[in-house]
Amino acid sequence: MKRFTLRTGIRWKITFAIAAVGALIAIALSLVVHSAARVSMLDSQRDVQLDRVQFISRNADTGRKAMMGAKVNDPELPPELREKVRGGRRGTYVQENPHGLPEVWAAVPIGNGQVLSIHSQFRESANMMRDLDQALVIGSLAVVIGGSALGVLIGGQISRRLRKAAAAANRMAHGDGDVRVRDAVGGVVRDETDDLARAVDAMADALQERLEAERRVTADIAHELRTPVTGLLTAAELLPPGRPTELVRDRAQAMRGLVEDVLEVARLDSASERAELQDVALGEFVGRRVTSLMPEATVRIVADEIVSTDPRRLERILGNLLANAARYGKPPVQVDVEGRVVRVRDHGPGFPEALLREGPSRFRTGSSDRAGVGHGLGLTIAAGQARVLGARLTFRNVAAPGGIEREGAAAGAVAVLWLPEHAPTTTGSFPIIQLPG
Repeated sequence: MKRFTLRTGIRWKITFAIAAVGALIAIALSLVVHSAARVSMLDSQRDVQLDRVQFISRNADTGRKAMMGAKVNDPELPPELREKVRGGRRGTYVQENPHGLPEVWAAVPIGNGQVLSIHSQFRESANMMRDLDQALVIGSLAVVIGGSALGVLIGGQISRRLRKAAAAANRMAHGDGDVRVRDAVGGVVRDETDDLARAVDAMADALQERLEAERRVTADIAHELRTPVTGLLTAAELLPPGRPTELVRDRAQAMRGLVEDVLEVARLDSASERAELQDVALGEFVGRRVTSLMPEATVRIVADEIVSTDPRRLERILGNLLANAARYGKPPVQVDVEGRVVRVRDHGPGFPEALLREGPSRFRTGSSDRAGVGHGLGLTIAAGQARVLGARLTFRNVAAPGGIEREGAAAGAVAVLWLPEHAPTTTGSFPIIQLPG
């Protein structure tokens, strides 16, 4: 079962994080400011109401008290405030109203157990709180928007540096040894991206040194084996005719071919090989070479085209693809030429999944190989020679009847060689194309 994954850029992750933190801080500060302002305003209203009721109790008679809005023994007076005032103390009380503004009460004792009280709703304070809340909302939105813009700016800078680092690392992985991730990242400010770039460069240098050492060892071993193998072939020619002599000659010849293949792989790995270009008619060239290498194969020329390539290397690629089809596939083998594209198909069990996924790998043997035998250098050499030509060599399987396409159930293997429109020069670079002005 395929697991669902959601891919997002680091820019948007940083933006979301900054915006979320800004929103939380703005909300928390708004709640604190709103609560503090409300408490302050209610305290002020309490003082105003208390001063008012005290003024009325001192400067007005009983009849005028009622006219000024004050009431004596008001039945609506909250019980908590009534009990407090009857004890001989003055006091205030805020009565919350779920459907309106809160009522602010103030009461004082006036003798004979009577209570003078006054209450009102302070609409001006309510308007001030509404304006304050509006300002807090606008300020919070401004903080979130500003934080998001800052996140886009910071995240975009980090994202660009990481994309440059990834592009440089990708070029390095494809064999460009002159690329340095630290140089590609650039910039004046130093951060963790530079540490990552330096670590990748150091790792690439270490891997390159190890690969170069392995290549030299492989080439040296193969070169040293040339002399004894040649001597073995010479000695085999002196043996008397017979079946044992034929077996010795056959094995010695196979060993010699393996040594030559290893040397060729070492030369290709060194990236020192250069193509010697000639203009050839691709369809005619492939037809003649396939006829000489595998007469039983079928050649179909859909469209012929003149290409600039190295005939020797192209013949080497065709020979290895045909040899692979003959050894591991099943007849019939068909070769199609269409413009700059050459396809070699057999009707065997198909390429192994590891080869389709990772490409040709030298010395791959065992059940993953189509025939379970072989040293895996043929397709490796073909892919290396294709790189020298600036071409692309791909591999795929033909689905079996019924749409089944899995290892052991394919209806054939197809190797496709894509020759470039502009082949690399003898210096390994590509020609400069002059565009019309």
